[in-house]
Order: sequence, then C-alpha cells, then structure tokens
Amino acid sequence: MQKNTYELLKDKFHISERILKLIDESEDAVSQLFQEIDDTTSYNQYKILEAFQNNRIRDMHFSWNTGYGYDDAGRDAVERVYADVFHTEAALVRPIIVNGTHALTLTLTGILRPGDELIYCTGAPYDTLEEVIGIRGEGKGSLKDFGVSYKQVELADDGSIDLEALGKAMGPNTAMVTVQRATGYGWRKAISIEEIQRCFDFVKERNSGIVCMVDNCYGEFLHVKEPTDVGADVLAGSLIKNPGGGLALTGGYIAGREDLIEKISYRMTSPGIGGECGLTFGQTRSILQGLFIAPRTVNGAVKGAVLCAKVFEALGYDVCPAASDIRSDIIQAVKLGSPEKVIAFCQGIQAAAPVDSHVTPEPWDMPGYEDPVIMAAGAFVQGSSIELSADGPIRPPYVVYFQGGLTYEHSKFGVIKALQQLENAGSL
Repeated sequence: MQKNTYELLKDKFHISERILKLIDESEDAVSQLFQEIDDTTSYNQYKILEAFQNNRIRDMHFSWNTGYGYDDAGRDAVERVYADVFHTEAALVRPIIVNGTHALTLTLTGILRPGDELIYCTGAPYDTLEEVIGIRGEGKGSLKDFGVSYKQVELADDGSIDLEALGKAMGPNTAMVTVQRATGYGWRKAISIEEIQRCFDFVKERNSGIVCMVDNCYGEFLHVKEPTDVGADVLAGSLIKNPGGGLALTGGYIAGREDLIEKISYRMTSPGIGGECGLTFGQTRSILQGLFIAPRTVNGAVKGAVLCAKVFEALGYDVCPAASDIRSDIIQAVKLGSPEKVIAFCQGIQAAAPVDSHVTPEPWDMPGYEDPVIMAAGAFVQGSSIELSADGPIRPPYVVYFQGGLTYEHSKFGVIKALQQLENAGSL
C-alpha cells in the first residue's frame, strides 16, 4: 500500500495500523491469484466485445418506443448479444423481470407442466425459491399448487454433486434437473463449471429429454466458460448482479434453447405474444454498457472476496471458499460464530458505502426468508449484489456473506471497514 493511501486511511477513516498491516500482508500473499483472475477477465472482455461487434451494436439501439413495444430494435439487439455471450440459441433480457428469483420462477413455471418432477441436485435452493417450489407456503401459486413434484438431492460430503443419489432420484416423471451454482446461505463452495458438466453429462446419458437448468446468479464471468457451454439447456440470473456491471438499473436474463425460451416468454407475457411485446423503458444503453464492463466489475468483486478470505483465515476464522480455492461465484462466507459479530461486520460494510454510509443496518424479518436477516448495502442501485454488500441470516453458526464491489479498491475498503468495526466492538 502506498504511503499516501496508508496515511489517508489512517487519518481520515481512522483505520488502525494493525488492520492496515494485515491487509498489506494478505494482498502480498494472494498476488499470484490476482494475476489468474486478471487472465480470466481479459478473455471474457474480448468475448463480450466480439458479441457486440458481431451484432453491429449502434446508437439506434439505445432508443426506445412506447405502448406494446413491438419492433423494439434495442431490446432485440440486447437479447441477441446475450445469446451470443452465453452461446445459446435465444435469450430474454428484460427490465420487467424484477429480480433473479423472478427470472428463475419464469424459467421453472414456463417449462414445467402438471405431473412433471423437478430435482434440485445441489441441496436446498436459495430461501426465496422455497415458496416458488412449494417447500413452504400454501396456496400461493407454487409449482406444488400446479401439480409439479419436487425432490432434493443433497451434496456429497466433499461438496460435489452426488451423482449416485441423483441417479436413484431420477424417475420417469423427472422433467428438469437444476443446479444452483452459488452457495446461497449454505456453507459450501460454489458449483464449478467442471462439476456442472459432469452432472449434466450424467443426466443426459440416462435421459436426453430432461431439461438441465442452472441458477447462474453470482456466477457469471468467473470462468472462461458458462454453464451453457458445458451442457446446460437454460440458465437464468439477475442484471443487478454480475452481468449488469453495476449500471443496469433492474432486470433479469434467461438464455438457452430456443424452444425453451419461447415457452418461458409465454409465461412472462401471455401465450401467443411471448417476447414480441414488452418495453425496455430506455434501459438498453445501461444494460449493454453494464454488460460490456461486467468482466472488469466482476474482477474487482472476486479479488475482494479472495482478500476477505485471506484476512479472516489469518485471524483464525473458518472461511468458505478458502483464499486459494478456485471460485465459481463472487460470494465469500465467513463463519463468525455470534450474532454480534455478524451485525458488526455488516455495519462495517454499510459504513464503507458511497450511499447511505450513515445508516446502521439491523436484522429484520424480510419477506421470503425464514429467519431474521441483516443486509448491508449502500448502493447506487437498490439491492445490487454486484455492488459492495454483506448479509446473513441470524441463525447458528452465524455466517456472514460478503460480496461485490464495483472496483477492487472499494471491495478492499469494505474488508477494511468490517475489520475496523469488529475491532471497535472488541470482537476482532
């Protein structure tokens, strides 16, 4: 760390010398890992550039129309670019998809039919999907309400997909096998591209008609391949996570086989209309520009996660993944062991924000979650998980989940402020 930066952090932000020294030592220890992350970023940047050029993106694509949204050239261009980036036949990229859960819900409800069976082969889905599937909640239009059955295959002890158990779970009514790539509020490493390929090869060998789906939230651009490069028929995610680059104001995306995207589009709007309607409300510029810079934004978030892991490893905490592990999402979990430490960590992240840094987050009963959750995020776009944030359910073993940062410097500052808040609370 340069002397001027060191003095600024110490004098203006009141960061202790102990913490600054720990950050310096940790950065030195992960410098080779940072170079590997940079190499992946370069590949993905050029891949996205190629998609823009192949689709001849021009200024007219930033305009928008009104009413039904027929013949929206910008919307169509965005979806062609996304299809190219993910190497799929088609895509839906819309601001009317309100979040990642909505994108996943459209995918599940658009494809599955009464009598079908859905299998999640990566254990429990993210909390907000439980009511969508019908694991909890009654009479709310879940898959269960519409006659879709559900099975859940737990991961093996080593965190890999248990193919033997999956094979036993698959039956004549199995219509979809889904991988949740990110950890959610679990204590495991994200599912790697290699693991996804192994799983879907296994599924297709047994029944080529089963749809292989991936919840790709938090996983975009961490690898030179995406799940659709290794056997996924369809994937879905949020524009206010990785692919929006911090510039998309809202929205979600779904990419995959053309026949599946058509079915999903009918659920998104109505049968017979599908993707032909739907305004983009002037968002095509920010969506495309966000996608263009997304690899660099993801780069900063991943480096911040690696630094966070290294620092807390040095302090003796359990972290997942370890600093040296190959990463498949931007999330860093730290097992802090007490609600007070989780709260202090999140309050430090909030204090590091450019927006609402004066706010003090506290746990509360968020819709869609079973336990009280604390969320820290002072973001330009509300709820944007690619921006610096931290959150966690207030339940044993009291794990906090750190992610995001539009730049590495800001992600790093989040780690610094979290450490300082813990030190101030006498918990470091």
